[in-house]
Amino acid sequence: MAITPVKELVAAAKAEITTLSRDAAAARVKAGEAILVDIRDVRELARSGRIEGAVHAPRVMLEFWVDTESSYHREVFATGKALILFCASSWRSALAAKTLQDMGLENVAEMDGGFSGWVDDARPVVKDPPA
Repeated sequence: MAITPVKELVAAAKAEITTLSRDAAAARVKAGEAILVDIRDVRELARSGRIEGAVHAPRVMLEFWVDTESSYHREVFATGKALILFCASSWRSALAAKTLQDMGLENVAEMDGGFSGWVDDARPVVKDPPA
């Protein structure tokens, strides 16, 4: 049985979600309208750094942390602010944004280019000291 290539899944998700430029995402966060949500793995954060103020929600836990009926729910996801997801290059964030939309969230988007694009723009990145 052939599987659907992930590239096709990402393209299909991107056709149904909102993708914001990095400038638009940063402006919405600065205006207090949105929260940046970093869905990268903790090892990626340790290796590459993070965007200051972004909430870390590993992709594997995102749906559980967003769901108000889940025992894993995190209040930061129930503020009413838009959730702007990002990963390294905006593939996982596209799939995650689509999943959150499928769960019923209306105010969700992804950030174009992800963390890599943020770094390419020479935007500020925080590097935490090794644990």
